[in-house]
Parts: sequence; structure tokens; C-alpha cells
Amino acid sequence: MNATSPAPSIPEIQRLRGNLNRAIVGKDEAITLVLVALLCDGHALLEDVPGVGKTLLAKSLATSIGGKFQRVQCTPDLLPSDITGTNIWNPQSGEFQFLPGPVFANVLLADEINRATPRTQSALLEVMEEQQVTVDGVTRLVESPFFTIATQNPVEYQGTFPLPEAQMDRFALSFSLGYPTEAEELQMLQRIGGARSQPLEACLSLEQLGDLRSRCLGVKVETVVQEYLLALVRQTREHPEVALGVSPRGTVALQRTSQALAFLLGRDFVLPDDIKAIAPHVLTHRIVPSGGRSSKDIVRELLETIAVP
Repeated sequence: MNATSPAPSIPEIQRLRGNLNRAIVGKDEAITLVLVALLCDGHALLEDVPGVGKTLLAKSLATSIGGKFQRVQCTPDLLPSDITGTNIWNPQSGEFQFLPGPVFANVLLADEINRATPRTQSALLEVMEEQQVTVDGVTRLVESPFFTIATQNPVEYQGTFPLPEAQMDRFALSFSLGYPTEAEELQMLQRIGGARSQPLEACLSLEQLGDLRSRCLGVKVETVVQEYLLALVRQTREHPEVALGVSPRGTVALQRTSQALAFLLGRDFVLPDDIKAIAPHVLTHRIVPSGGRSSKDIVRELLETIAVP
């Protein structure tokens, strides 16, 4: 994705980017993508090897927006109640008391989500989609905003439970941080112990974030641009090498993420280039190939062959 420049006309975005750049070295595209997911009220899936800064990115984001951060290390013995919370007996009051789980946060990091069992994975579904949890018949709203960053290790699959298509579809987009360049890794070493390694502080309030989200929804998408978006999505359903194409939820996600990307770049309208830039991160994890090619290659083919208005 080439469209990663900060938006000079939106000071809140500039401050947020600047704060994240203090913690994360040289990952402008990853910062853009996580902000896209945050602004469009979606969730992000990071598929990357350990130790490249996924937890640091999530914590820095939560701090920057003045939100609450929670982290869950997913393991096969993790229970659904470990995610949502549970009722415990309080002998002093003589009644059950609800103990909130880690989903009662603004930014939740579900680390190595595919190591949790399907039953525990499914406990995240209602929260991610409905922004609420139900425990012992009582429904409780989670905090707003609620943003999930889930991670997967793409090279180690022993003892894992692949996410079903229904849960993959809950993530607005997927991406990876990747290893830093030599220059970036040197800069990272030089920051250790320096002024830039000081703890981050909030540069944005949750109320300001809510306002930015509302402004994102106002970004215009002309009909001709929507028709191009639909052509991409519908071709995933008709492609001979695709067993399962992109769902209507994916269609909505592609428009919402395109609006957020345009907003981050300081525009109040979506260009076809915005869709082309964000589509690989929105569509790839929603496609189940039937042939020998990967979903990434299929999306690349569609972007190269479908006419741009």
C-alpha cells in the first residue's frame, strides 16, 4: 500500500501518528492500517512472527487515545469466561458479583488467537460484532470504543486451531508488521535509554476519537466508485479458483476502510486508488481458494484486470 502519508489538514491525526512513531520505528504502513481499522469501527488481524512489535503497537495505540488496554495470551486451556468475565460468589454481600473479563477494555490484544480452542474463539464473536457479552443470561455492554487486535504466528501451526471463515470475516482487515530494515533496527537500538524511550502519554481523548469516527462516515463514495468496489467483490465469488468469495459484510468493510483511508489522507471523498490500496488487506483473508494459487495472488490479479473508473 502506497498511500501512507499523514493528513496535514487533521491535527488530531498528526498528533496520533506522531505519538505512535515515538514507539514504533519505521512502520508507517502498519500504523496507517491499524488507524484505518480503528476509525472505521472494525478489528485488525496481524499475522506475523513473534517479537516484531505487535504488543507495543497495541499498547501504544491504547495509551495514545487515553483508553484502557488489555492483553490475552491465548492457549488451549483458555476458557470463554477468561475472555468475557464470570460471576463469583461474594461471601460478604451474600450474592454473586460479576468479575469483568479482558474484553471490557478499549483496546484488546488477543495474542496468538489460533492457539485458543474454537469454543473460546467463539466467545469473541459476540463482543466483536455486537459490542456486548452475555454471562448467565445477563447482557452487558463493553466499553466504547472497543477495538480488537488479534495476532497469529504464520509459521508455527503445531497445537493451533485455524479460525473459521465466520470469525475471519469479523476482522475488517489483516496485515503484518514484518522485520525492520537494517536502518530501522539501528534506530531502534539507538532509541533505547534515550529521550524517545520515555513513556507515552495520551494525545487524544476517547471523545475526540468518537468525533473522528463520525467524520469518517461522512466521507463521500460516488456511485461509480461503489460500482468498481462491487466489481472487485463480486469477481471473488465468480472466480474459478475461489471456493468461497467475499461476503456482503466484506463489501461493507471495503467501503468503510476506504473511507477511513481517504480521511487519513485528508480527503472527504474516496478515490478508486483508495480501494486498490486497501483491498488486499480487506479481501485476502476473506477468500478461500480452491486451486493452487493463494488468495493474495487472486486479489492481485483482480486489481490488475478489473477496469478502474
